Amino acid sequence: MNVAILGFGTVGSSVARILCDLKPDDIRLTHVFNRGVARKRVDWTRKDVVWTEDFEQVLRSDADVIVELVGGLDPAETWVRHILEAGKSVVTGNKKLIAARGIELDQVAHSHGAHLLYGAAVAGGIPVIPGLRQGLAGDRITRIEGILNGTCNFILSQMESGVAFAQVLKEAQRLGYAEADPSEDVDGFDARAKLVILSRIALRAGLKMDAVACRSITQVDAVDFGYARDLGCTIRQIAKAEARQDGHFAMVGPMLVPQRSPLAWSRGTENMVLVTGEYGGDVVFSGHGAGGHPTAVAVVSDLIALAHGSRPVDLPSRAVAISGEFELRHYIRFVVKDTPGIVAEIAGALASERINIDALFQRPGYKKDSLPFVVTVESCAASALRRALDRIAHSGWLAQAPLDLPMLGE
Repeated sequence: MNVAILGFGTVGSSVARILCDLKPDDIRLTHVFNRGVARKRVDWTRKDVVWTEDFEQVLRSDADVIVELVGGLDPAETWVRHILEAGKSVVTGNKKLIAARGIELDQVAHSHGAHLLYGAAVAGGIPVIPGLRQGLAGDRITRIEGILNGTCNFILSQMESGVAFAQVLKEAQRLGYAEADPSEDVDGFDARAKLVILSRIALRAGLKMDAVACRSITQVDAVDFGYARDLGCTIRQIAKAEARQDGHFAMVGPMLVPQRSPLAWSRGTENMVLVTGEYGGDVVFSGHGAGGHPTAVAVVSDLIALAHGSRPVDLPSRAVAISGEFELRHYIRFVVKDTPGIVAEIAGALASERINIDALFQRPGYKKDSLPFVVTVESCAASALRRALDRIAHSGWLAQAPLDLPMLGE
């Protein structure tokens, strides 16, 4: 099976290195495409590998499978369509492309006798997509909860020791985990794309990306980890989707996670996905979700599967309406100018939406004009809590806007 690589960056070069080192049976690297390809050329590939800046040359070549690692939607979507229409198969790690256009591209592949594999699009080297497609195809998956963004996991797990968000973000950027503009990661958009892909495979639900609510981790402060510990929890960016009798639900954002949950054990840039099946119960996928080599392992695994005649299990999905209206307990952190009657006003606003207070926490040692304290509430609809907090949004005793975090169940 002849293979061409589009994009010779961190992942593309790692794919080539693995193919050269492992020399999988019946797989031969024939072409490498990259803009400014001369600066990318290496001397450790086969001597007959063609290095080119011309996509059409790759498309017309004898490559049976083309690995797309350029990323993004444009021009990747156009190229992948042309490749599939030519009857060649595609292996990709492009989460944006698969989340936004995966259903359409699958149909193009089927109609032209080709295959589209994307095991590297979610969680890098963790085999969560093949695990769902093959290993759990016999179950009815009802829930996905996961840590799908290594950058956010690095930031939040470092903040557990009391370091401020801004300081940890700078360190993440220095180490190359975060981009100069980190919004794709910290605002939840990267994890959202991955959740859409997993929901399509696991829940058989076609979610529109823009319909999945995202919340940023930027408002989480070091003080929140102290209060979280008091509650037996930590804080992680969680991507969550669920199929219930009353509909489909999905959201991405920072949440309090019980210390006993496997999701609390993930540190650094690790990813973790917890899948709940109606018959098989909970299954956990965990490991290094980012980086050149782990992601390249997923790409090469897809290539080996194609070389040996394997094809993905067809798990058709259907478009569904979704809501972010999970009924969960909530953690609410207030920072106030200490005056009489604050707790009574908060309780009144919550009671107006029939929300019950569970507990109140106030750590000593803070100034009276910027005093943080936490209220936890029993399970309630997110919209009802937003209405309650809107009632006190302009109160003179608020030093800053309240931070509301859902509390993940056991």
